[in-house]
Amino acid sequence: MIHHRKYREKSHIVHLFTQEYGRVDGILRQTPPPQYQPIRLQATGKSELKNFTKLEILNQPVFFFGDAFFAGFYLNEIVLRLCPLEEAMPQTFEQYQLTLLQLQQLSSHENPDLFLRQILRQFEHVLLPELGYAIDFSIDTQQQPIQAHQFYQFQVTEGFAPVVQASRSSLSGKAILSMLDYEQGQDFSHEQLQLLGKLYRQMITSLLGDRPLKSRQLWIQNTQTQS
Repeated sequence: MIHHRKYREKSHIVHLFTQEYGRVDGILRQTPPPQYQPIRLQATGKSELKNFTKLEILNQPVFFFGDAFFAGFYLNEIVLRLCPLEEAMPQTFEQYQLTLLQLQQLSSHENPDLFLRQILRQFEHVLLPELGYAIDFSIDTQQQPIQAHQFYQFQVTEGFAPVVQASRSSLSGKAILSMLDYEQGQDFSHEQLQLLGKLYRQMITSLLGDRPLKSRQLWIQNTQTQS
């Protein structure tokens, strides 16, 4: 379960992320399971809002704290907001499960900040292409090969546009080209993390439109409170 809300007196509207059918919405007439909890249930009905019955919880509940809590909230919100209804997303579902396992290891990791950046960028790196927004790291907006010595401005709908002078928002051709050698599932280099941090935030913000992520706002507020 990625989200639920109260519906009438004893029911809930529940949003699930499933292996076979992607995101599925429905009504559950009992207490919802915890988030991140693997479950099995039956869905009936022909409308977009199914009837969920025969709920079975498969494993022990998963609870996140600190940065892992906000990261888990981010994952669920991204899936809920961006994944189409009842369309299988097998690669994203597999990466989602892996990311949840990795978040359980976050507090014991020797470098939790770096590890968190790695696993979130890896999730986005799988999600966005499966949504149909893969980035071509080999050519620019003029259909010319990316040049290592050149700087570029990323445009969500067009790609990498060459610029005359570097700025804080521009990207180096060298960093862009480094993604051509990236192997799926491997750690990103420091340069690649910086690059993807800029690219994917810009893309996701554009896809979300006028409604910013609540998880990001809460994460920022929590960081400011601690500092």
